[in-house]
Amino acid sequence: MALAASVFGFLNDQFLKMNWLSELFRRLVEGVFGLPVSERVGGSLHFFLYDTVKIFLLLSILIFGISYVQSFFPPERTRKILGRFRGIGANILGALLGTVTPFCSCSSIPLFIGFTSAGLPVGVTFSFLISSPLVDLASVLLLASIFNWRIALAYVAVGLVLAVLGGTLISRLGMERYVESFVLQRSLVEAEIPAMTRRDRLRFARDQVVEILRRVWLYVLVGVGIGALIHNWIPEALITTVLGSRNPFSVLLATLLGAPMYADIFGTLPIAEALVAKGVGIGTVLSFMMAVTALSLPSMILLRKVVKLPLLATFAAIVLVGILVMGYAFNALGGLFI
Repeated sequence: MALAASVFGFLNDQFLKMNWLSELFRRLVEGVFGLPVSERVGGSLHFFLYDTVKIFLLLSILIFGISYVQSFFPPERTRKILGRFRGIGANILGALLGTVTPFCSCSSIPLFIGFTSAGLPVGVTFSFLISSPLVDLASVLLLASIFNWRIALAYVAVGLVLAVLGGTLISRLGMERYVESFVLQRSLVEAEIPAMTRRDRLRFARDQVVEILRRVWLYVLVGVGIGALIHNWIPEALITTVLGSRNPFSVLLATLLGAPMYADIFGTLPIAEALVAKGVGIGTVLSFMMAVTALSLPSMILLRKVVKLPLLATFAAIVLVGILVMGYAFNALGGLFI
């Protein structure tokens, strides 16, 4: 058991956390640029170089592997699989399928239209809509690389529970009547699921890497830049005063701060890393990340075009309350995760 733990720890540190890369950039910053990483400028440069390269390397590898798996779940197949189930089982399946489909909050809206037009219950499509941007397999591994596996797995569990409960509650409230009529009246043309060869799947995975990196690279750079700023330039006392555990409104403030933003979860990870290093509670940090991905203003605007205000408000309220409960619970149990 001790040997297995030692091997896992080594693999986790060298291949996921990439400690070797951190050491490489430390030598570069101190040896070539002559900037001690213990000081602000050197520390900022090291943080920026290490996190940027690590995130892009991991993203490229993870997205390629995950996209190969995702090639077996095109939207048509996902819709047909969901159509076979009813009740809370359908909500659970919708949430699980959301984790293996490469859709951000905005690109999930067309799928919501397609699923609803095909006759799937609105609650099931909302379970999918919540989990798809919130719980992504690549982001889970990146969370483990930056924090640890306990935090990553807890994040997955909370995201899935929130998706299942949110979709189930929307179903129980009978919110179908608040879907815009053009969505319900839209006729869906049955499309055959294209057969893909192994070469097609490899090409699809490669294209997904290029497409997702093209979509998120700016968010990652901005996020790493903000993280470096927080990590090395903003006084810890200021951050802990605003977002620290002594402020009873820290989770609420972090959630409200994240909600208007639109960024991929990959761009929020370096910010989260810097905030945790400054002493911000893990629940506060995860609340910020979830608000950015699940309650972003652009996705709310798009969703408003296909659902009426009562359903949009119910969806936002369910997700908001779920994030707040999760955030305060994580802060109360923080010692179990760090």
